[in-house]
Amino acid sequence: MHEHALMADVMRKIDEVAQAEEAERVTRVAVRLGALSHFTPDHFREHFVDASRGTIAEAALVDAVVDDDIADPRARDVVLESIEVER
Repeated sequence: MHEHALMADVMRKIDEVAQAEEAERVTRVAVRLGALSHFTPDHFREHFVDASRGTIAEAALVDAVVDDDIADPRARDVVLESIEVER
């Protein structure tokens, strides 16, 4: 359930940014995976493929980096760092 909630939050943020940018398509997404988020980059990509299916971000490339600081206040989160879009 935790992973589902994190993915829903990331997808919501991607949609908000894409709409603000008047994007036709999201081509790349960069995220920082908190040390306690329970995601590896590959695991996150698998979830992203499922979560983005049928959305503006479907088939976007994913750059995912794991943060190893367990004391970071966002250690349980997935932080959307940036997106690239096509207009």
